Amino acid sequence: MKHLRSLFDLNVDEYHDILDLADSIKRKLGQGHRPDVLKNRNLALLFEKASLRTRVSFEAGMIQLGGAAIYLTNDVGWRERETISDFVRVLAGYCDFVVCRAISQSTVDELASHNVLPVINGLTDQSHPCQAMADMMTMREFSGGSLRGKQLTFVGDGNNVARSLLKSAAICGMRFRLVGPTKYHVEKPLIDRIRSHFGQLDFEQGTDIGAMVRDADFLYTDVWTSMGQEAEAKARTADFSPYQINSTMMKMAPGHAKVLHCLPARRGLEITDDVIDSESSIVFPQAANRMHLQKSLLVWLGMQNGFVKSSQLD
Repeated sequence: MKHLRSLFDLNVDEYHDILDLADSIKRKLGQGHRPDVLKNRNLALLFEKASLRTRVSFEAGMIQLGGAAIYLTNDVGWRERETISDFVRVLAGYCDFVVCRAISQSTVDELASHNVLPVINGLTDQSHPCQAMADMMTMREFSGGSLRGKQLTFVGDGNNVARSLLKSAAICGMRFRLVGPTKYHVEKPLIDRIRSHFGQLDFEQGTDIGAMVRDADFLYTDVWTSMGQEAEAKARTADFSPYQINSTMMKMAPGHAKVLHCLPARRGLEITDDVIDSESSIVFPQAANRMHLQKSLLVWLGMQNGFVKSSQLD
C-alpha cells in the first residue's frame, strides 16, 4: 500500500507526477471543471495539533473531488481507549484515507505500518511533506515552470518545514541555503540520507546572512517557536532576532527574489509587515496551492492504491 509518511516515500518521478497533476487540477478548476473523482470516498482528518490551512484545504479539496472529510481530534480516544492498531483498523472500515497531523513522526509511521488505508503526513515534528510540495508548486509557477538551478534560502530554524523543503530541493534540482544560528542547523545524517536517496543535493548552511541571500531567487521563513516549543520561546527569540526577514535583508537579495512563509506568521518577529504584504511576497498564493497539491496527492494515492482511474479526471 502506498503512503506519504515523508518525502522519502516518493521517488523523483513520482514527486513530479504529483506536481504536474496538481497544475492540471488547478487549471481545470479555474475553467469550472470539478470531476468527482473521489465521489462516495471519505477522508479522516486525525489531528493532535491545531490547524487552519491543512484542515480546511483537505476538507475543501475532498468536497471539490466529490468526497467528504471527517475531522477527528483526541476525543475519539485513540491511544487512550484503544491501541493505534485497533483504532486504524476500525477507521479503515469507514474511510478511504487518513491525514494525520501528529506531534511525533512515529505516530504517522505506526498508522501506516498496518497497511489498511493510505496514510498522509499532515505535519509531524520531523517533516511537513504536503507543505513543501505545495511550496514547490508555487515556486515553479513563479519561475516559469522550472526550478532547476534556482536558489531557495531558508532563513531561521532547520525545522520540520526546512527538512521537507531540503528534500524537495534535492528532487527539483534547486540550490538550498539555510541561514540561522548554528545550533539550529540541519543534522548531517539527514543531509547524507537525502543525498543517498535522491542522488543529488546542492546545500549549504551557515550564519552569514549576506552570503546566503545574495543569490536567492526565493526567501523562506517560518515561526521561530513552533507548537510544543513554547518553553523555549524567549531563548529562541533572542537567538533568531538577527534573522528577521525585513527591508534590510531584502536589499541584500536580488530585486526579483520572492518571499514565502508557511503561516501562521508572527508578524514583527520572523518577518515584518512591509515584507509579507509587499509585491515580493507570494505567501497567499502559496497558501492557496495547499488545496490544489493535496487534491492531486489524494487522487494520485487513489490511483496507486487501485481505487481511482486516470480516465476519471477527463
